[in-house]
Amino acid sequence: MSVVINTNSAATIASDNLAASNASLQKSLNRLSSGSKIVNPADDAGGLAVSMKLSAAAKRSAAASNNIGNAVSFLQTQDGVMKVAAKVLDRMSELATLYSDTTKNSSDIANYSAEFDQLKTELSNLASEKFNGNDLFGSSALTIHTNEDGSQSVTVSATSLSSDTSSVDIASLSTITDAIKAVATDRADNGAFQSVLGFASEVLTVNKSNLEAANSRITDVDVASESTQLARWNILVQSGTAMLAQANQSSQIALKLLQ
Repeated sequence: MSVVINTNSAATIASDNLAASNASLQKSLNRLSSGSKIVNPADDAGGLAVSMKLSAAAKRSAAASNNIGNAVSFLQTQDGVMKVAAKVLDRMSELATLYSDTTKNSSDIANYSAEFDQLKTELSNLASEKFNGNDLFGSSALTIHTNEDGSQSVTVSATSLSSDTSSVDIASLSTITDAIKAVATDRADNGAFQSVLGFASEVLTVNKSNLEAANSRITDVDVASESTQLARWNILVQSGTAMLAQANQSSQIALKLLQ
């Protein structure tokens, strides 16, 4: 091999190798310090795009599950009011039965009627109860989205407690028993909707976990594997530095020939 001064090919090659090893070492350090395989978009452009979509879908799933939870709370509050209304109707049916007793005098009948009227007012108050400013017993149905993209939903039909109970009359026991039946049906419907929403929430929870797992496989660094790579690049940087020093010294042989 010729001995030259102007060009040190060995040092150039060693320098290039050292630069490449150092770049890989820095990348490995960045991955381990951030916990992510994709520190820069250039690391995995396609994976980054997929990751962003998966991450957004997981967040929407969590939001949809939260909305369902709020809807269940609404239904539970509604059912709680109807449960009280059913107790009121039970008492009213008892009063109507006592009211029809022919052995009672006019004063007794007036007392039963007075309590009945107060209970009827209470039913009216219950029918106007609200949840977070919204009528519990409004005329509009509720539509709850049950998946992350909004393509599926459950429509909760409107419940009118006032319509169920407005016609109760102490002189007509059948109006009260009809109201009891109507409230019982509404409570059954309420329970059915709660059941459906519970299953929908369970599906969202499972889907969110799966989306996060898929996203993790794309973005999260495998610490064990990356630590092995870090050790490899660290050794290469150290050896490359040593070899570059050797290559730089080799050109000094020419000086000895000139002495």
